[in-house]
Amino acid sequence: MLDIKVIRTRTEDVKRAVQVKGCDVDIDRILELDGQRRELTHESEQLRARRNSLSKDIPKLSKEERPGAIAEVKDIKERLSTMEADLSTVQEEYDALMLLVPIIPHKDSPIGMREEDNVVLRTWGTPREFDFEPRDHEDLGRLLNIIDKDRAIAFAGGRSYILRGAGAMLDLAVMRLALDIVIERGFTPILGPLMVNEVALVGTGFFPHGKEDVYHLEKDDKWLIGTSEVQLVAMHMNETFEEAQLPLLYTGYSPCFRREAGSHGRDTRGVFRVHQFNKVEQVIICAADEEENDRHHDFLVENAERVLRALELPHRVSAACTGEMGQGKYKMYEVETWMPSRNAYSETHSCSSLQDFQARRLNIKYKDEDGKTHVAWTLNNTAAASPRILIPLLETHQNADGSVDLPEALHKYMYGITRLEPVE
Repeated sequence: MLDIKVIRTRTEDVKRAVQVKGCDVDIDRILELDGQRRELTHESEQLRARRNSLSKDIPKLSKEERPGAIAEVKDIKERLSTMEADLSTVQEEYDALMLLVPIIPHKDSPIGMREEDNVVLRTWGTPREFDFEPRDHEDLGRLLNIIDKDRAIAFAGGRSYILRGAGAMLDLAVMRLALDIVIERGFTPILGPLMVNEVALVGTGFFPHGKEDVYHLEKDDKWLIGTSEVQLVAMHMNETFEEAQLPLLYTGYSPCFRREAGSHGRDTRGVFRVHQFNKVEQVIICAADEEENDRHHDFLVENAERVLRALELPHRVSAACTGEMGQGKYKMYEVETWMPSRNAYSETHSCSSLQDFQARRLNIKYKDEDGKTHVAWTLNNTAAASPRILIPLLETHQNADGSVDLPEALHKYMYGITRLEPVE
């Protein structure tokens, strides 16, 4: 959520953010409601003050003066009742619209609305050139007997999969590698709830936009998380820290659930786009400082790249354009890994700085050395998400006979398995 003071003082910048991010919200209407809200609040406060003063004086008034004062108190009470109803109506519309206002993007963020408008910042490694006809990950998964979509779809429906044997071990190995890397870098691991209340998703900015992509357990009015970012940030709602306690570095491991609404017919082969996956997430809660924010952002991206380098996977880092960033993102980088079957770099990690967008909604604050209270800032990035990361891992390291050589970094997690062999 954007600070209303920013909307008042930087109106044109906010309107520009609405435009370049492709959002749909009337900033002029918000300012109109803000004016009404402040005026109604001011008038009601004056009336309450007058009512309290009269109520205090009535016992001291003469018999002749008292009826007039009592009548005025009654009139004020009726006016306050009407005014409070009006304020409630205005406040309700104001609050709903404020949830739709995008944050002003970083000055260096590319302007654009499509993936093609992203700007590549750097690359690592060279995509492999095969001297044989390479298989895609679905064929490899079937040949190695580690991915079973048919059985999963039979009892769980589309975009479902089973990882069996070495496939399940490989998923866990990548997650453990990612956890080891980020924990070694100072992150505290967290295992939290997969089912949350709506306030957690509103607070982290996934609602009201994106509601159609989240699974709702209607009987219990709970929602399944699509990333452990939700729990890692929301667990500090309504808390105030001392600045010396910041930054807070968390990593969460969890299953994640997404309906993939609007993706009907897209990426149906393999396990690129699925309803359930496992992910190691990174979250930082820090002080409201531009330079510190940029350092944390680079730190998060570096951690993701460390995982990919350990997996020996060519990848690149791109600055996401404004239309790809989403409402709450101040700055966003996408880490894309080369996937041979797609003949392209495809997103495997997304690093976002959100400034006070989430913390303002969740009321996460800190006090500086002078005792002044500020809203905290938040950042997040994937460390690893599977099974998507298994796509480049299997395809890049495959051999002509369908076997797959595992990167050395995974050997210690694979119980002695260094190569996946085709199953008769």
